[in-house]
Amino acid sequence: MKRFFTIAILYILYLSSHIYVLAQELPPILNFTPTVYNAENQNWMLSQAPNKFIYAANNEGLLEFNGAEWTLYPSPNNTVLRAVKAIENRIYTGCYMEFGFWEKNAFGTLEYQTLTSTFNAPMIEDEHVWNIITYDDWILFQTFERIYFYNPKTQDTSIINSEHGISRVFNVDDVIYYHVDNEGLYKIEAGAPQLILSQKTLGADKIINLFASKNGLLIQTRALGFFTLHHNELNTWDVPANDTLKTMHVLSSLQLRDKSFVIGTIKNGLIYVSPEGEIQYNINRNNGLANNTVLNLFEDADHNIWAGLDIGINCINIKSPIRVFNDDEGRIGTVYTALVYQDYLYLGTNQGLFYKKNKSAESFKFITGTSGQVWNLFTHDNTLFCGHHIGTFVINKAQAILVSNTPGTWGFKAIVHSKNLLLEGNYNGLNVLEKQGDQWHFRNKIEGFDNSARFFECQDNHTIWVSHGYKGIFKLSIDTDFTETTAVVLDTTLQTDKNSSLIRFKNKILYADKAGVFGYNSITNSFKKNLELSPIVTQSEYISGKLVVDDTEKLWGFSKDNMSYVDINHLTNTLKINQIAIPYYLRKGQIGYENIAHTTEQNYLIGITDGYLSLDLSKINNEHKHLIRLNAITLLPLDNTDIAVDLKEDGNFDYVNNSISFKYSVPNFSSYNKVQYQYKLEGRSNTWSEWSSKTTLTFDNLAFGDYNLQLRAKVGNTPSQNTLHYNFTIKRPWFLSNFAIGCYIILVFLLAYCIHKSYKKYFKRLHEHKELENERLITSMKNEKLNQKIESKNRELAISTMSLIKKNEVLNGIKKELKKELKKNKLVEESKSIKLINDNLNDSKDWSFFEQAFNNADKDFLEKIKKVHPDLTPNDLRFCAYLRLNLSSKEMAPLLNISLRSVETKRYRLRKKLGLEQDSSLVNYILNF
Repeated sequence: MKRFFTIAILYILYLSSHIYVLAQELPPILNFTPTVYNAENQNWMLSQAPNKFIYAANNEGLLEFNGAEWTLYPSPNNTVLRAVKAIENRIYTGCYMEFGFWEKNAFGTLEYQTLTSTFNAPMIEDEHVWNIITYDDWILFQTFERIYFYNPKTQDTSIINSEHGISRVFNVDDVIYYHVDNEGLYKIEAGAPQLILSQKTLGADKIINLFASKNGLLIQTRALGFFTLHHNELNTWDVPANDTLKTMHVLSSLQLRDKSFVIGTIKNGLIYVSPEGEIQYNINRNNGLANNTVLNLFEDADHNIWAGLDIGINCINIKSPIRVFNDDEGRIGTVYTALVYQDYLYLGTNQGLFYKKNKSAESFKFITGTSGQVWNLFTHDNTLFCGHHIGTFVINKAQAILVSNTPGTWGFKAIVHSKNLLLEGNYNGLNVLEKQGDQWHFRNKIEGFDNSARFFECQDNHTIWVSHGYKGIFKLSIDTDFTETTAVVLDTTLQTDKNSSLIRFKNKILYADKAGVFGYNSITNSFKKNLELSPIVTQSEYISGKLVVDDTEKLWGFSKDNMSYVDINHLTNTLKINQIAIPYYLRKGQIGYENIAHTTEQNYLIGITDGYLSLDLSKINNEHKHLIRLNAITLLPLDNTDIAVDLKEDGNFDYVNNSISFKYSVPNFSSYNKVQYQYKLEGRSNTWSEWSSKTTLTFDNLAFGDYNLQLRAKVGNTPSQNTLHYNFTIKRPWFLSNFAIGCYIILVFLLAYCIHKSYKKYFKRLHEHKELENERLITSMKNEKLNQKIESKNRELAISTMSLIKKNEVLNGIKKELKKELKKNKLVEESKSIKLINDNLNDSKDWSFFEQAFNNADKDFLEKIKKVHPDLTPNDLRFCAYLRLNLSSKEMAPLLNISLRSVETKRYRLRKKLGLEQDSSLVNYILNF
């Protein structure tokens, strides 16, 4: 027992040091899960229409895939849809107790029409349609009990019945065959079935498929493999695949156009068999297939294989120039370097070094002792070197010999004319390896330079260029013994970039970073941008400046959307850039550590994070014809009730429907060819948009007017064969219609008329106001003139009054003097002179003159006061006039020829006549009259 455990432990240790990883390089696979296509798990049958749309018979209904999105059309009677066949513009389907066809309506959606009612006999109870095939103009719907024949051109129908279950129906070279359980294989001749192979020869097995062959029929059975049927004689097809197929249960099979076979099994996934009957590979759930039960297989127009699975749908790009080695379990890891040496393929990864026989499907084996990061593989003098994190190994098939334990060997360069010396770049500078006898060993470190030397190139034996991602490019001068640097110069003309690289191509030293590719000019001793080569890193969004030169002298570069390689155009002897449309997100490479290695003929190996890609340049075909198709147009009104639009006619939409959505696609099913789209909406912009992967375009709130939408696509770098054009018009809104504009014009005229009338009225009023102002001005001037006249009259009156006062004063003075003289002379009788003076003092003519002047100055005063006070005497009126002139009592006494006291007495008497109160002012009363 102890010995048993010892042997077991030793065996486990052996296995742990000899890891085997299955090395199947498989075609890329597109995986569509039920959550992606939004329907049930099982997909029973697949087909493709002439427009390249894919259709699947799903448990829930008919699935349509236009290359961008899946659309589910529920089964017409809510039962499981099991059969589908796209023929011209119709999609024929069959389900439980129902079969018919779907056609696109004007809006781009499918509408169903039943065919069961066109047959004279009703379907048998619980009848299922399992298969649909074509024969000349006829469509055949197969159930377990019958085969229904329908001619869409003549509308003729026919039925073949079977007492036992019909398992399959086939069309081989325009001959209809069908297999009946417990009876055998029938062929229809002259409209009648004939038994050509009895079930006894097959036992209990079922026929899965029939294929044409040089020697009759090739029969695919469920569990017994392939048989040939020639002259009614059944023989086993003696091919290697048969032994394997006999161990499996086959559920579906397909012969491709290249005569190879694809076999779908119940538990073992999909098996690809060559035309010679050799199994090339097996795709199952462990290496990419979504499910191991393959219900149906279909080859599309681009040679892709569609697998309807028990759970999901897979599209296998069987003719893709790319094959994928997936390390899903992480045993190999990220591939950093690869090399074919002595017919063995070596992979250097972050897990170590692995190898296998080149071009074989055998497993990768781990090389003991190389566990850890491998940076580089290099051959020199018939020796394979491995640059490793722990140092440098020499590899002898499965043996790794450590020749330098200086950590971190980035890479190697041969020294010209020194076959036994090898330069290596390390984490901390440059080292020299030397061959003594048959053994390589570490000789020395080149002193004077201690920076990391991941990228370095020898200009000559004494000049070395080293690129450092963070510090820049160093030019090192080395002594003749390769022991130390004599000069270190940092080139400051180039920018630093962590993903830059330095390499020799066509005897020129090249440096690449995000600015492009720069070549060293030894004459000017400087780097100059190479416009011819720069596109290999700058042709799309920059990802990495890493350059690789393979052993066929091709220069490789990596950008966001492409891998590019440069070789010689043999017609013009110039460099030619070739683009391979494998975008970065599909390459899944480590940025800055991209690597590619030539393996065989036109085959290349591209290291990725979980395995590698195998690229066959001879299979790259950029001549595929791709058409972009308009799938739906939808109006998006504000009430959120979408309106489908007729795709066949130009659009003429109301203004309320000025938000429009367009759906379009290119039915491309290649995993490694990204589809991108551009659009231009003339009427809004005359420039093309940026490339985008969006397949829905929405325009919101478009202005009224005419538009022309143009759509185009590119698949990888190949433009679509067509450019879509769709013309549509957004009508004027009602408030900008001709009627509305007419109303606006009328309103404008009415408004103008009203404004005119208003202004006319305004100016009329303004004129009247001006006239009134003028009249007022004239009146004011007249009044002013009148006032001046009155003032003049008043002045005349005042002058006359003053003259009277002066005259009377003078006369009174003269009178007094005369009286004094008379008294002095003692004369008793008055003289004539005094009598004359008295007559002048009481002269009525003076009053008449004064009255006239007063009336001119103060018209109607005397009349008004006489009217109010009719009892006033002429003397009272005279006294009132003097008061009106605001004369004082002293001034009035001479005029009245009375004393001052008599004036006051006269005032008193006048107050009484006027009826004034004691405290009322007589003068104010007279002035205010």
